[in-house]
Amino acid sequence: MRSLLAISLLFLSIFSAKAQENKGVTVSVVLENVLSEQGEILAALHTSETFMKGMGIDGYETQAKKGQLVFSFTGIQPGVYAISIMQDLNSNQRMDFEENGMPKEPYAMTGTMSMGPPSFQDASFEVGTEDLEIRIRF
Repeated sequence: MRSLLAISLLFLSIFSAKAQENKGVTVSVVLENVLSEQGEILAALHTSETFMKGMGIDGYETQAKKGQLVFSFTGIQPGVYAISIMQDLNSNQRMDFEENGMPKEPYAMTGTMSMGPPSFQDASFEVGTEDLEIRIRF
């Protein structure tokens, strides 16, 4: 009887450990330098498949507030991701552009920003097994 109890406890502990491993990590984002309270802040967590193509695998939206904004993506599995953020000044749920193709609204990404459209490689970061904080500046 004791061996049956011991085996049951062993399986239960293995199952519990696997369940904890699969819950993912939290990626906290600190957005710095929001210059106005106009419109909304829209953020998206992307994989290489969703980058610059759509909504991303997770999103965040809130009313814009001057200064610093902190939010999180939770349950993120290890992998390579990028975050895009924009301030939707006119609340139309999309980026607006000047006639010359330049964005009219503030935006930022993880990684390095260069001239021209951003690439996933330049914007990407790696998520491991530990919670992560990322600072992004408009």
